[in-house]
Amino acid sequence: MARNRPNHSHKRGRLPNSAPSDTRTLRRLPEYTGRQAAVVYGKAFIILEDEQKNTFIYKAGAWVPHSASIKECRETCQVKQLPQSLNRMTRYEIRCPE
Repeated sequence: MARNRPNHSHKRGRLPNSAPSDTRTLRRLPEYTGRQAAVVYGKAFIILEDEQKNTFIYKAGAWVPHSASIKECRETCQVKQLPQSLNRMTRYEIRCPE
């Protein structure tokens, strides 16, 4: 036979508060900032990053050092870390705006 659960059968509702909370009310209307223009990104390319934070890009059949770090790329471009690694280096997919 099923037992009654006394702790769950007598739930009490919360008592309503007379004053509205500050998080639920708007003291002033939000400012309209307008719609930003959509950013168009270019073709994706792959960059490798090693343990010393050096970056490499694939050009002409070889991995050559890249001038920008991943941190610098994140400021202006879309950066996505890829799940696969290559020779203990992390792969990133970079898309820069056109």
